[in-house]
Amino acid sequence: MPTVLGIETSCDETAAAIVRAGAGDARGEILSNIIYSQFGEHARYGGVVPEIAARAHADKLDRVIKAALSEAGTDWDAIDAIAATAGPGLIGGLIVGTMTGKAIALARGKPFLAVNHLEGHALTPRLTDGQPFPYLLLLVSGGHTQMVLVRGLGDYERWATTIDDALGEAFDKTAKLLDLGYPGGPAVEKMASTGDPDRFALPRPLKGEARPDFSFSGLKTALRKTATDLGALTDRDVADLCAGFQKAVTETLEDRVARSLARYRAEITDTSPTLVVAGGVAANKAIRAMLERLCAEHGFAFLAPPMELCSDNAAMIAWAGLERFRRGETDPLDIAPRPRWPLDGDSAPRIGSGRKGAKA
Repeated sequence: MPTVLGIETSCDETAAAIVRAGAGDARGEILSNIIYSQFGEHARYGGVVPEIAARAHADKLDRVIKAALSEAGTDWDAIDAIAATAGPGLIGGLIVGTMTGKAIALARGKPFLAVNHLEGHALTPRLTDGQPFPYLLLLVSGGHTQMVLVRGLGDYERWATTIDDALGEAFDKTAKLLDLGYPGGPAVEKMASTGDPDRFALPRPLKGEARPDFSFSGLKTALRKTATDLGALTDRDVADLCAGFQKAVTETLEDRVARSLARYRAEITDTSPTLVVAGGVAANKAIRAMLERLCAEHGFAFLAPPMELCSDNAAMIAWAGLERFRRGETDPLDIAPRPRWPLDGDSAPRIGSGRKGAKA
């Protein structure tokens, strides 16, 4: 049963984990999963500052890896391969993680695997639940909002994506606008629980349209205009704005996701279809409840990772590397990190591309 060390430094979590394979296609065993969250470093800015994130990764990563080995009760002799996030993400953090992983691999004589961060999210249900292929993935995070058909390892087909902001970004910017601090998602969700979701009329972008994609910039702009028109905001105003925003997001997602569920039913001969949700926004309880209900209506099983595996973590990176390692794949030590790395590289970009590749 191969055992892999995973390293995750794509944004503002410095993480290391050790994961062991199960027999055959069985779920994996997480021996350790250490995460250092940089919330304190970025809170005053209301969002992630790339240079600060990279410096924090460089300062903390060696100790996080040491803690992962200690918690797992193992040593380097028991590690069969090293996996590190090589993209997409903030390039400074990616360089720290990949260079550290390569150095360990070279010094210890271990194979190295450069992991796509999105593939880590996509394969998490196989780690936690032994989920067989195929399945439909809703990836909702600070950088991505996508519907992806997961046919198999390395075989992904993007069905929909955001045409502007990712949902997690919209949550963070809403929190910043309302002075709720960082990270924004949990803060907005907490305030929404005490507010009136029907007080303000906020849009549901693309709801009812045939195209399956997502859009959140118009909702964010409408919220900003509503807040500005109110002037000095009371606690009640803030709670109601958060509740209205969360309801608008939930109803928009419901409409968008339903279209992909219907397409899956029409195109995929799968008698036990499953919708998997992954990414930091998957921790939102209102969104989870809506997705569970929607799946029941469409005859889908619903699968979401444990809360601790929704946000960025190294266990998912170790597992993605482990799945590739079992298939005999490794990467050369001269492989470069990629700030842009679409999970489905064959899909045309929805929001443009440049010298560094497609944005999404």
